[in-house]
Amino acid sequence: MAIQKEPGQKGVSWSNIAVGTAPWSQVTTLGQPLEVVKTQMAANRSQSMVQALQSVWSRGGFVGFYQGLIPWAWIEASTKGGVLLFTASEIETATTSMGVNPAAAGLLGGMGGGIAQAYATMGFTTSMKTAEITRHKQAAAGVKPPSTWALFFEIFRKEGLRGVNKGVNAVAVRQCTNWGSRIGLARLAETSIRKVRGKEEGQSLGALDKILASSIGGALATWNQPIEVIRVEMQNMSKEAVASANRPAKLTIFNTFGYIYKENGIKGLYRGVTPRVGLGIWQTICMVSFADYVKDWVKGDGKKA
Repeated sequence: MAIQKEPGQKGVSWSNIAVGTAPWSQVTTLGQPLEVVKTQMAANRSQSMVQALQSVWSRGGFVGFYQGLIPWAWIEASTKGGVLLFTASEIETATTSMGVNPAAAGLLGGMGGGIAQAYATMGFTTSMKTAEITRHKQAAAGVKPPSTWALFFEIFRKEGLRGVNKGVNAVAVRQCTNWGSRIGLARLAETSIRKVRGKEEGQSLGALDKILASSIGGALATWNQPIEVIRVEMQNMSKEAVASANRPAKLTIFNTFGYIYKENGIKGLYRGVTPRVGLGIWQTICMVSFADYVKDWVKGDGKKA
């Protein structure tokens, strides 16, 4: 993602961790409404976009669009960006030095960074975010729901680490395909834009061109929406989901796929893809385009990426 080691640099590029960590709380906060709507639609696959928006609004108005933000999304945000950029950059640098083209190197770096994200930090945070978004009907039925921390410790007491990391394998598949696609496709778009602009490989692109490339990568990377719907269903804590007689008692990626397909067909596997396109574009612009400029600021060298 153009977060490369400097010529002659040896060892770890620690600035990648700082670059990845610093902006993510702001990125996540601004993108949380799209995250909530995407999750709402994936968990309630019969709802239209308008119905999903109405459901979210009914849970507290404007505040409803920020469910799961504090503390889980912020915990996730403060760690996953650093893990992603550190891992992806090391892989991308190593593969390009071996002669791999930028698009393939970006693909491999994004896949490795996405997997590292999932198992290092995102398993329990995505599980708890989804729990916060899908468990609201307890309150609507007149039952005061436990606090988010009480819910976390209740799940941990009953099911241990496996319980709070529910769906982590689906998260790993999602993040692997997410960032592999986002970075790889963004790199491919950058190469195409350079050709159109008459620039040689390795020449810097302007900010608008980099944003365009990242937007293309972020939008096209939503091809893997079925695994996101599967992930949400595996972590879904709504009463309707838990009480469903057709829902497998022990959810795996494969039997959850079969359950969703049987209940909602192929369209069910793509519920929530529209808000996810917006979220994917936003995240990819921040972590692919803007990351270079943030790195330069951290290093204080004032040079463009």
